[in-house]
Amino acid sequence: MHEWISDNGQTAHIVVDATVDGVEVPAEHVKEGKIILNISHGATSNLAIGNEIVEFGARFGGAPRQLTIPVSAVLGIYARETGQGMIFGSEDHPEPDPDAPKDDGGRPRLRVVK
Repeated sequence: MHEWISDNGQTAHIVVDATVDGVEVPAEHVKEGKIILNISHGATSNLAIGNEIVEFGARFGGAPRQLTIPVSAVLGIYARETGQGMIFGSEDHPEPDPDAPKDDGGRPRLRVVK
């Protein structure tokens, strides 16, 4: 997604849940537990997007900082100019409802509707 946004001449931003363990971002810029970061090539140095972690250098108020973000903390990525992008859901899986009807593994209960 980052490549697609960049290839289209737009500015990639990510929304990060700063409360996730392992997130290293400037705390003074976190609002309501989240931070929006510009991850365009012009705003970052040594940007590395891996399967487990996103790392890059950036400047905040002129001061260089190294940021580390576990992929699980990335809530979404979008293009600043259009707002188009992707929102990522939580990986938490709800517990099965104990009152839900049990699947007996029998034949499907489908019928043809004309």
